Amino acid sequence: MSRVVFFLVPGVHLLDLAGPAQVFSTATGFGHPYTLDYVAERPQVTSAQGLPLLARLDWPGLGPEDLIVVPGWRSLGLTDRPAIGAGALRVLRDHHAGGGTVASVCAGADALGRAGLLDGRRCTTHHDVQDDLARRHPRAVVVRDVLYTEDDRVVTSAGIASGIDLALHLVATRHGPAVGARVARDMVVYARRNGHEPQASAMLRYRSHLDDVVHRAQDLLDARFDRPVPLPDLAASLGVSERTLTRLFTRATGGLTPLRYQQALRLERAEHLIGHGATVDSAARAVGFEDARMLRRLRARAG
Repeated sequence: MSRVVFFLVPGVHLLDLAGPAQVFSTATGFGHPYTLDYVAERPQVTSAQGLPLLARLDWPGLGPEDLIVVPGWRSLGLTDRPAIGAGALRVLRDHHAGGGTVASVCAGADALGRAGLLDGRRCTTHHDVQDDLARRHPRAVVVRDVLYTEDDRVVTSAGIASGIDLALHLVATRHGPAVGARVARDMVVYARRNGHEPQASAMLRYRSHLDDVVHRAQDLLDARFDRPVPLPDLAASLGVSERTLTRLFTRATGGLTPLRYQQALRLERAEHLIGHGATVDSAARAVGFEDARMLRRLRARAG
């Protein structure tokens, strides 16, 4: 079980908080349990939308598998940013130093910057405060107009609804694309509002359509991406012909066949494993390739 702690500041945006919380709560309902905690420096925080929120004052024990999320707050630039105590900033630094992941939504990136966690790292925030973030944290590498970034366990998102994309990415990374797709489908989140982020999960990047047959095909491929899924079997399970499935799939995904989509899932998962120390050979086997030659060709093509 992993713990997700949301650090709340005065003026917190409800969707910055509720979107990611809903993602992890939905994942819990699908058998991947998360404990959600809400911490603040005062027992009650009033949101930007006027709703009072209750929070605990003490931080729970955290381990490397746990996540701290700093949702954003209402801000005209970052000039009116809320005060954050040294103790909370120290918790952010110590958690990351101990191998944990920290994340922010919208202006919450400023809190990570104040903790020193953006120095030398790629990050993003809402387009209204990108310039302020770059000025206040000149050692940060601010990436503009993307949904989210991830750099050495520091994950930042553009804000508001993009916090959902960030959380779905983390769920897909931890539990595989099938779980991420199931959570997204349950939340009726299919459309990508920006397709330019290269780290965006494949299971989300090709879900920006409303074709139910293709969504069901993707659900099956997401769940079995590491196993052979012959086109005749896939089409039969959906009650359509192979020709119809291929036509619908390529139209909905912008040109991908079911096989190419499965390869994209395998490549993304293999890159994650390699990034965490696996060899190319072991990563290839883990994602369903008989040997590493196909994985090497796909990596070369993607590069």
